[in-house]
Amino acid sequence: MKTRSILCMATLLLASGCTNYAPNDPNRYTKQNAGIGAALGAATGAIVGYQSGRGAGALRGALIGGVAGGALGAGVGRYMDQQQAEFERQLAAERRAHQIEIQRLQNETLKITMNNEVSFDFNSSAIKPAFHRTLNKVADILKRYNRSVVRVVGHTDNIGSSSYNQQLSQRRADAVAWYLEDRGVAANRIASEGRGESEPRATNNTEAGRQLNRRVEIFIVPDPNIQ
Repeated sequence: MKTRSILCMATLLLASGCTNYAPNDPNRYTKQNAGIGAALGAATGAIVGYQSGRGAGALRGALIGGVAGGALGAGVGRYMDQQQAEFERQLAAERRAHQIEIQRLQNETLKITMNNEVSFDFNSSAIKPAFHRTLNKVADILKRYNRSVVRVVGHTDNIGSSSYNQQLSQRRADAVAWYLEDRGVAANRIASEGRGESEPRATNNTEAGRQLNRRVEIFIVPDPNIQ
């Protein structure tokens, strides 16, 4: 029944994304496409959030999915260019030391990947004190560029059981999310999730590969209405 309700909500969002545009509006099709993208993103986000079984996951998933799906507004690219440049400038030392990676993804999303070897001890979800300074920089930039939602995702290698790795990745993602909140990033902008060993980016057959797979990613998804 709850799944059906979420699907109904998504259908209403999709309908709202396709209507209410004046026929003589020169930007009608751009606005329509952005609305449809947002609605489809919201539908996907809501369903994934509900299936994850975490309280407000459906609503938060809808928010993130909707923003990602509709990030077509004028000015978004410029806003994210400025934010990316700020991250690259402030985190230059960490990037040179291969502690952090910064990427630009589709829909103008920024992705910051943190190497677990410098952020967490083995089998621990407590952030290393030496990494606090780096997270402070991230939080300060997120506070200045507040027209976005933030999704923190934890990953592990395949050492240990899959259920334990899932729990560990969630705890690490939660730890980063809570740290950002403690540094002043609004809690309603942040979601966290663990994906365990399910999304390796390298082989788990070597230590070098396992090290790459142990990571926390921060996705910064812009508000589609930035002008």
